[in-house]
Amino acid sequence: MILDVNEIKEYLPQRYPFLLVDRVVELDLGKSIVAYKNVTVNEPFFQGHFPGKPIMPGVLIIEALAQAAGVLGFKSQEKKPKDGYLYYFVGADNVRLRRPVVPGDQLRLEAEIITNRRGLYKFATRASVGDELVGTMTILCAERQMDVD
Repeated sequence: MILDVNEIKEYLPQRYPFLLVDRVVELDLGKSIVAYKNVTVNEPFFQGHFPGKPIMPGVLIIEALAQAAGVLGFKSQEKKPKDGYLYYFVGADNVRLRRPVVPGDQLRLEAEIITNRRGLYKFATRASVGDELVGTMTILCAERQMDVD
């Protein structure tokens, strides 16, 4: 394991129930990341999506990939939210979701930097469960500096 959840929390501002990256297992700074989200039946979104047939919402799969990409961006630049930096999700292109994610799945999150120009990152991302592809997309994130109290 390269980063556990406590270390991940240093690089992402999200917290429960919206922190969607549990572990980082591979990290090549400036290039790529592999992370995991363990999907449990206790996730708050399963109460309404859908009762009796729980399925992780597709937008949360996109968010999980964006968070993994954010960890890659933060770590590659050695910047942290506590230092006044955030990465905002600004878009997703070519989104394709192919398989539902259900309780008990371990969602593998992969992101690779395509470009980084003036703080605008473009990532090629892929989500899978075991050998099954869940989805692919290109994610755009913008680095922003903010005031720190």
